[in-house]
Amino acid sequence: MENLALIESFSQFKDDKLIDRVTLMSILEEVFRNTLKRKFGTDDNFDIIINPDKGDLEIWRNRVVVEDGQVEDENEEIELKEARKIEPDFEVGEDVSEEVKLSDLGRRSILSLRQNLIARIHEHDNTIIYKQFIELVGEIYSAEVHHVRSRVVILIDDDGNEIILPKDRQIPSDFFRKGDSVRGVIESVELKGAKPSIVMSRTAPKFLEKLFEQEIPEVFDGLITVKKVVRVPGEKAKVAVDSYDDRIDPVGACVGMKGSRIHGIVRELGNENIDVINYTNNNQLMITRALSPAKITNMTIDEEKKAVEVYMDPSEVSKAIGRGGFNIRLAGKLTGYEIDVYREGAEEDVELTEFSDEIEGWIIEEFRKVGLDTAKSVLEQEVEDLVKRTDLEEETVVEVRNILNAEFSS
Repeated sequence: MENLALIESFSQFKDDKLIDRVTLMSILEEVFRNTLKRKFGTDDNFDIIINPDKGDLEIWRNRVVVEDGQVEDENEEIELKEARKIEPDFEVGEDVSEEVKLSDLGRRSILSLRQNLIARIHEHDNTIIYKQFIELVGEIYSAEVHHVRSRVVILIDDDGNEIILPKDRQIPSDFFRKGDSVRGVIESVELKGAKPSIVMSRTAPKFLEKLFEQEIPEVFDGLITVKKVVRVPGEKAKVAVDSYDDRIDPVGACVGMKGSRIHGIVRELGNENIDVINYTNNNQLMITRALSPAKITNMTIDEEKKAVEVYMDPSEVSKAIGRGGFNIRLAGKLTGYEIDVYREGAEEDVELTEFSDEIEGWIIEEFRKVGLDTAKSVLEQEVEDLVKRTDLEEETVVEVRNILNAEFSS
């Protein structure tokens, strides 16, 4: 039978697209009904019988028998003499059911039907993929590098789904070759047209949180909770952890003996320096821990402005700020406070404002924004770090250092 042969050929899509036969038959019926509407103007008087188990499909057209020469609508009415060719005992007013062969629809309709079926199956597939990945947002996922471009890496998973890893979602030290296995979190899933766009991220704080969950059993079991994660991808991260079981040391459990537990996470993130901090609701203690390894002597917290002035020995300031200013920046994000660092008991130091006749005010302000408000605080930092932190030109930084050095050498 033509119908059966065609249905069997359509059933190949089931294997290719991982679509179950019942769904395939439902799509088939809808596509056939649309084809019938286009050919006959309506599908109301057609019955489509589908057998999902056998993969069979039959189309029957129902018409009313009328007197010869009285047909007004050929689709819904049939002459008595034509009806009696089907069954000799038909009478006027009775209903006639007649099977419609695919060949009766015409070659063009069959080609159109096949194209529509392919389009509907793709649409169904894309909906399934969208629903599958929308539930994976925020979860770790692995895929293989298929193609490397300047602004994006195209990944393919085991099911052949395409996943995008944009350049700005990659860790700066990431380098991929075709065939490499890549891990990241599914950041977003959008239906662009009919096709879902799946975006992976390796820079999201959620990725680090999920790596903790994956690599550290106590986090996976819920004995330790990751309260907050802040990152400068590929450089430094701070992770606040807590445990409701007093017998568990959350920091020790996460780091492991000589860093054994966290080492795999560090390596995955391109040797990102990770500080694990014991979370507390005590804001003063939390700020102190967040600025570790620097030791604080005193602090003043302004809850209304969410700002804090931190005082410490001059020798601790560079530790609090950290290389590239990452430590103080992440401490601020972790605690939710804007942190300003001040030196306490600094000997033979001079405020930068004292140099206003030699250094322009806006340059002094740039240094003050990053907690450098005295001559020695600037001189303690490397030129490269000062350029990164202040957005000043290297030439300007060198000139300022020369002015300050001249003050102490005179």
